Amino acid sequence: MDPAEVEFLAEKETVKIIPNFSLDKVYLIGGDLGPFNPGLPVDVPVWLALNLKQRQKCRIVPPAWMDVATGVEPVFLCRCRADKLEEMRDLERKEDAFMPVPSPHYMELTKLLLNYASDNIPKADEIRTLVKDIWDTRVAKLRLSADSFITQAEAHAKLDNLTLMEINTIRSFFLDSLNCMYKLRSNMQPSGDSKGHFNDY
Repeated sequence: MDPAEVEFLAEKETVKIIPNFSLDKVYLIGGDLGPFNPGLPVDVPVWLALNLKQRQKCRIVPPAWMDVATGVEPVFLCRCRADKLEEMRDLERKEDAFMPVPSPHYMELTKLLLNYASDNIPKADEIRTLVKDIWDTRVAKLRLSADSFITQAEAHAKLDNLTLMEINTIRSFFLDSLNCMYKLRSNMQPSGDSKGHFNDY
């Protein structure tokens, strides 16, 4: 699966919009949408929200998690799940493990919504920076985990709270490394003639 396919899946996530048009309920294979009434919020897939936004037919309401810290409440780093992006970033930096993320497509949704509807999202530049910080921290952890797995010749590993896009960034490198390690170990065995390799998984 490549990044474009992961982004395609992200577009199926729902987001709230405020339409400026009237339309009866729409019946689609993926489910019913609407009805649409001016000024009344309605949940739609991201792909439809972006299409309507580009045609100036709606205003997109950003997800609740797509916000910086309010500045009123202190940042509680002891929480397992943070509510605001600054808290998420600080918690991710503080903990060695991968923290829960607000959406399985947080990076893709941020990119899509900020690219096409930044005028509907308060503090868009700050949000972009914070999400990038969270992404960089998590990818750095992932690389360290992969390096540790390979150098210690582990047989299996379990990593919780990873997203498809994060796994996609490391997949090719990880499989190539495992195949190289397999070939090296096979060549070191006097009578080893196994033909399996990790791309089969």
